[in-house]
Amino acid sequence: MRISANPLRGQQFPAVLLLVAAGLGLLLANLPTHDAVAAVLDFHIAVPGTGLDLSIAHWVSDGLLALFFLMVAIELRHELTHGELDSVRKAVQPAIAAAGGVIAPIIVYLLIAGDGATATGWPIPTATDIAFALGVLAMFGRGLPSTVRVFLLALAILDDIIGIVFIAVLFANDVQWLLIGIAGVGVVVFWFLSRMLHERGHVLIAVAMVVVGVTTWGVVAASGIHATIAGVLLGLVMSPVPAGRARHALEPTVNGAVLPLFAFVAAFVMIPAVSPSQLSPAFWAIVVALPVGKIIGISLFGFIAMRIRPRGAAPALPFLDILAAGALGGIGFTVSLLLANLAFAADDVVRDQAILGVLVGSLIALVLSGVLVSLRARWYRRVASASS
Repeated sequence: MRISANPLRGQQFPAVLLLVAAGLGLLLANLPTHDAVAAVLDFHIAVPGTGLDLSIAHWVSDGLLALFFLMVAIELRHELTHGELDSVRKAVQPAIAAAGGVIAPIIVYLLIAGDGATATGWPIPTATDIAFALGVLAMFGRGLPSTVRVFLLALAILDDIIGIVFIAVLFANDVQWLLIGIAGVGVVVFWFLSRMLHERGHVLIAVAMVVVGVTTWGVVAASGIHATIAGVLLGLVMSPVPAGRARHALEPTVNGAVLPLFAFVAAFVMIPAVSPSQLSPAFWAIVVALPVGKIIGISLFGFIAMRIRPRGAAPALPFLDILAAGALGGIGFTVSLLLANLAFAADDVVRDQAILGVLVGSLIALVLSGVLVSLRARWYRRVASASS
């Protein structure tokens, strides 16, 4: 069996790094080291001549993480054009499942915390953390068909885009539409340069693409829209050959540095010291809506999509695979934490409890998804062994 010379190009070792980094972040956040680490993460670095003035934590989650979204979008574009999602018949199932993965958690949240001021937290459990979800899938999913990963990738990206839209529309008070338009122009220029690079392969074109890409990211970050969406847009428009080369070049850095740093920052959350009787309905709503709402919504809508698919379409994803993907969808760390801060910005007590709810709900989803993914992977390995 051929073994990769660079373990950072695989899935198992990067998944271990991801989970270890997350555990370390959670541990240090709840030890006496909290203040020292928090001071580092809160230290601001500004870019002269621009409106960008971000903390180190946000440079990681908004800046470095955009490289991961770029890679994810490149892979998704490949699947949309030459892979498992290259037709409407194939793509409709994850799209419908993603809709269910947003609608059901909202309903669950509002049923529990829909009265009073806590109702404003309904967007919190709608997000999926792609990095953690793919990390769990890589850790426990050996033997699963690639269609499961593609399905999860597609619905998670759609899910995160919906979350980013929520952030921009519901919570942004100073969205700069002119900057958004300029970013759109940057995406078009990036697309044009990528086509030129595909045809001519000149290094100066590649340098120009980097400059335009970074500039576009900066404009998106300054516009009030979550900056990682820039990575998604740039990855989706990049020409196939340059995109493949970029993904290959970035993979070790993203797997070995970007994702572990992101996992550490995302999990650096101090658990509020409150008794269960003092917890807000928002806490319980998020704890239930993330693991339960996600798995119900994704599984139910995914099953409906499977049943209504056109005759002659390729075999749909089995329901038990959709169930495992639904559990993975309940891991909502990063965007959910951001939504919690925005939804309850005026109430520190409820905000802290909402953050605790995100942490607990995501951990429940992580354990549940690990079990379900392991069971499905074991079944596939057993079938493969029996047929060989």
